[in-house]
Amino acid sequence: MTDIKEIAQLGADVLRQKADAINYINSAENVALISALRDTLASTQGVGIAAPQISISKRIIIVASRPSARYPYAPLMEPTVMINPNFTALSDITEKDWEGCLSIPGIRALVPRYTNIEITYTDLNNQQITAHLTGFIARIFQHEFDHLQGIVYLDRVEDKLDIFAESEYFKLINNRAQ
Repeated sequence: MTDIKEIAQLGADVLRQKADAINYINSAENVALISALRDTLASTQGVGIAAPQISISKRIIIVASRPSARYPYAPLMEPTVMINPNFTALSDITEKDWEGCLSIPGIRALVPRYTNIEITYTDLNNQQITAHLTGFIARIFQHEFDHLQGIVYLDRVEDKLDIFAESEYFKLINNRAQ
């Protein structure tokens, strides 16, 4: 049985709160939350989701890059549940690239993100994981991590002219692909 939750939309208080740390990964409540996050993300064309996006203010994200109509050039990776994640930038180099958000439908924006990061998180087996991420996957991680801090991607936009209606964004990238 799937458990697809409603995605909290911009303006919902939960998207502006700092999420609470997870202490007991295998509690029935947290197991159900992770299952709902997986099911909800799988029902979308998103590449990641954070617990606050389903109105639960807890420090759990899933990064799940895959090509879709929303992200046609996304690399394929297995969905990865990350509990109490954190990261460190490995250099000061940032790059602007396009982002969207399930909580802010119909809008895309150019957002600066670190290109090279080291992440830490606890996995579903209660193991501490450290990994190095670059490029699009690093971008997804930082986007989802921001949700745990009460930050949405539009907060990171440097120039209001970098915000587009999604329909105009698709025209732009389709013209560049030709």
